Amino acid sequence: MQSTVQGHVVMSLVVSAELSFRLVADLEYDAADPYAVRLTFHLPGDAPVTWVFGRELLLDGVSAPSGEGDVHIHPTGDGEVCLLLRSPEGDALLRCTAAPLVAFLNRADRLVPMGAELAAGSLEAELADILSRGCENAG
Repeated sequence: MQSTVQGHVVMSLVVSAELSFRLVADLEYDAADPYAVRLTFHLPGDAPVTWVFGRELLLDGVSAPSGEGDVHIHPTGDGEVCLLLRSPEGDALLRCTAAPLVAFLNRADRLVPMGAELAAGSLEAELADILSRGCENAG
């Protein structure tokens, strides 16, 4: 049984109105942590950087401004989405096309439908418990 959904998205790290850098980010959704999405950036010469935020935040941000605190997501109106990530080290503004995000969210929704996260988390824990006891009850 598949328990994760993964995807890739090409993003632009916006430095200024005239300058941006392309980078690839990995998306991951794990049914064991059904409310979260992981977005990992692979920067040349640096260790990967992972941001974890709510799946619902990403879903909402594809169609309307969403987010408080460290992560803000909003559509640009031209088929793209902006992500603003804030940390003590500074802010990062990223842009990408919405299509790969929507495709990723659709695959995550097939794994754990939106609104069914609580049941999915319980099911995963229960299944892990049953499988871990399997050898004890054999024979």
